[in-house]
Amino acid sequence: MTRHVLPPEMHAAAPARVPTSDVGAWRLRRLLDAGFPPPLAAQLAATPGVDLHALLGLVDRGCPPELAARILAPIDEASDEP
Repeated sequence: MTRHVLPPEMHAAAPARVPTSDVGAWRLRRLLDAGFPPPLAAQLAATPGVDLHALLGLVDRGCPPELAARILAPIDEASDEP
């Protein structure tokens, strides 16, 4: 049995947002079909700035879904850290 661990930056204080649009539902289905765990897939599908095609490309090349999400996590533009 595979145990899925969310990367720390993917944890949210509030429950994961559920997509309400057809596009959001399509994104969620594609992520689930690619092997993303449901909570991570829901969060990624509903997060603006997440490049779905890049995520799926990494997974297609053998990258674990959690690592692909960490690699392509949107950078917080409000952050002043280098």
